[in-house]
Amino acid sequence: MVADEQTPPPLDAQLCFALHDAARAMVGCYRPLLDEAGLTYTQYLVMLVLWESDEPVAVGTLCERLHMDSGTLSPLLKRLAARGLVTRSRSPHDERSVEIACTPAGHALRGPAARANAGFFAATGMTLEEATALRDQVVALTSRLRGNGHAQAG
Repeated sequence: MVADEQTPPPLDAQLCFALHDAARAMVGCYRPLLDEAGLTYTQYLVMLVLWESDEPVAVGTLCERLHMDSGTLSPLLKRLAARGLVTRSRSPHDERSVEIACTPAGHALRGPAARANAGFFAATGMTLEEATALRDQVVALTSRLRGNGHAQAG
């Protein structure tokens, strides 16, 4: 995959394109699976973070965990709040900080979300071990890129 400095490798030989294409295909795979929950893929990721905690989560923490900026995340959170899936409130410890909490209606989507995850495995035929190994490789690559200053957090 390494080319000389005058000629880049063809598109199909590029790791960057393979990862880009896989990410788009994964979102496309999840889209119909998340229909039962009425969530977009990005909303699903937000809900996963919220389901990990019994306490409200600061918007800044969500931005860090999801590697998204607040300008992207804020409208999404407003839509989730309008649907009654989350609440948005000022932190009692810092009025500048907005906290997001999952409502009972939001917690009720855990089952459909789990079925979406199971549907992904069924659609791909991947085993849990294969998925875990691949995830670990992608996480290591991301860490290398960010550690070398070649990738931005967002």
